[in-house]
Amino acid sequence: MVMLREVESLSSQGKFDVVTDAAPIAEGEELPIQLTVVGQETMLEMVWNRLMEDRVGIVGLYGMGGVGKTTLLTQINNMFSEREHGFEAVIWVAVSQNATVHKIQGSIGEKLGLLGKEWDEKSDMERARDIHNVLRRKIFVLFLDDIWEKVKLSTIGVPYPSRETGSKVAFTTRSREVCGRMGVDDPIEVCCLDTDKAWDLFKEKVGEHTLGRHPDIPELAREVAGKCRGLPLALNVIGETMASKRSVQEWRLAVDVLTSSATDFSGVEDGILPIMKYSYDSLNDEMTKSCFLYCSLYPEDGLIDKEELIEYWIGEGFIDKKEGREMAMNKGYEILGTLVRSCLLLEDNPNVVKMHDVVREMAMWIASDLGKNKEKCIVQAGAGIREIPKVKNWKDISDGFFQSMPKLLVLDLSYNVLRGLRMDMCNLVSLRYLNLSWTKISELHFGLYQYLERLEGISELSSLRTVKLRDSKVRLDTSLTKELQLLQHIEYITVNISSSTLVGETLFDDPRMGRCIKKVWIGEKEPVKVLVLPDLDGLCYISVRSCKMLEEIKIEKTPWNKSLTSPCFSNLTRADILFCKGLKDLTWLLFAPYLTVLQVNKAIQLEEIISKEKAECVLEDNIIPFQKLEFLYLTDLPELKSIYWNALPFQRLRELYIDGCPKLRKLPLNSKSVVNVEEFVIECRDEEWLERVEWEDEATRLRFLPSCNTLGLP
Repeated sequence: MVMLREVESLSSQGKFDVVTDAAPIAEGEELPIQLTVVGQETMLEMVWNRLMEDRVGIVGLYGMGGVGKTTLLTQINNMFSEREHGFEAVIWVAVSQNATVHKIQGSIGEKLGLLGKEWDEKSDMERARDIHNVLRRKIFVLFLDDIWEKVKLSTIGVPYPSRETGSKVAFTTRSREVCGRMGVDDPIEVCCLDTDKAWDLFKEKVGEHTLGRHPDIPELAREVAGKCRGLPLALNVIGETMASKRSVQEWRLAVDVLTSSATDFSGVEDGILPIMKYSYDSLNDEMTKSCFLYCSLYPEDGLIDKEELIEYWIGEGFIDKKEGREMAMNKGYEILGTLVRSCLLLEDNPNVVKMHDVVREMAMWIASDLGKNKEKCIVQAGAGIREIPKVKNWKDISDGFFQSMPKLLVLDLSYNVLRGLRMDMCNLVSLRYLNLSWTKISELHFGLYQYLERLEGISELSSLRTVKLRDSKVRLDTSLTKELQLLQHIEYITVNISSSTLVGETLFDDPRMGRCIKKVWIGEKEPVKVLVLPDLDGLCYISVRSCKMLEEIKIEKTPWNKSLTSPCFSNLTRADILFCKGLKDLTWLLFAPYLTVLQVNKAIQLEEIISKEKAECVLEDNIIPFQKLEFLYLTDLPELKSIYWNALPFQRLRELYIDGCPKLRKLPLNSKSVVNVEEFVIECRDEEWLERVEWEDEATRLRFLPSCNTLGLP
């Protein structure tokens, strides 16, 4: 009671308008950085605006090593000391590889004043509780620089940022996958600088004084800057190296060295490649690492076809195909996804990837034991060589280039013009993948010196699984078919076939061949009026081109399919019919229910795609065609009147391109055709043709008119 009376007395005498002081606003620790950061001004403002949005709690920045992510985040951190922001704590943590919870907690605790021996000796769980008790009372910004895996905020002790708390977390990473694991589904990609901004950065590093020493130096400097391909790390390191080079001869040498062997350039091997290598080191397994290094065999700036690359990986044995080719291909696409998300490969479109030049240099550096054994890996891709490379310790193999390569697994001589090259087939006993497509080699010899046109002796390659012969001098005939049948492991063949050799059972009497032949090109000027296609259930692509006398394409019965009353081309996804002047229809496409792309061009007598009269004769069941079709291209077909006699559902159609089809008045569409009509486009070059289209009804016209895009020439 005595204490109570004392409190009441003090309360009556005091003034308590303000009972607590506002917590001081933390300005954050300004980090050292160059005064001006060239090329990232727009990106800087965009990231700041994203971070300040009320709805945004976490912001993720991702991009390849050396692209400037840390620089960008550092600038954002420093902006908190320059602008009003209302945050009570601004915390920077450099995470990097192999970071532990304990280490991250230590960095955060230091900023929050959690120090001393007692704090250091606490368990991670106790430290997380202490951090949480401080931060839950504050509006904070947490910067996590260079994270390589998910940082679980609750384990660290950081309250999850939200609109309600007003707190923010921003991080950088080299992996888009990490962004997803951190709960950021729309991360910001930090890309290489464009040509102009890259030049501005390089010019600043070199300095105007050096650039003005000789009239030729600025032009040479632009060449040197171009070799960096917009990567800020390379622009900084190489720019700093060249800042002291005052003679034009030194600049010319720099261009030559960066073109021939960039690792020999001062600063590259010490200041650039080790930083880039962290991304490689973070890959999960040796298989993925091997697949990545393999990409350096492609030329600089070269587009890499995804399917072809995966076929190489399978051929090399990087991917185990015991569970079948389809499973192996799927695994290959998974690895590609990992490399793209790790920013080690760049994805141009769904079919191709490419490798940044500096990343390629890093890959070749790793393959050569970090530059210690530079002749361990010989890469002259895209160099246009016309003779065998001269390499130290290379044995005298001028007359038998492959005689000392019994372990060679993949051989791609496509698009090759090498002269006088001989190849003894019997020595390539391990070869799994052989590509002779588009080759111009006329003197390549097999076995007993038979010319390339015949490929006699190929059956000796007992390990062969893939053979590609598109547009080589080889045509599939009875002799080659018999050779291929002797290959026990063969599973993938692409080849040209003369229309006159399609004689049914004599060419395809083995169902295994029907499964192995994947892509076929048929194109002859000989007077064949009826082309008879055998049931090749493995076929995924066919091109019929320049068969000028061709009037009809039929499907032929085979020993393994003698009924042909239902669709049989179960894997055919693309068909190109080009320059076949005499064709009247393409009713045979009813046998290809999984077709996704159809291109028909310059078939000047073609009247129907699917003929109703023929359709009733060739199949017993009423088959609805084109249910999987995504792209339909019809060009220069002056007599075409009908695609199909009724409206079709077109469940997946995305684009219908029509040009030079004046008699095509009605499209096979009704008000229910095309599922995703918002993503569907009808493209045509003739606006008058579009005005003459006869729609099924008004509902159909209203549904599809917004999808029409005229490409009329001015």
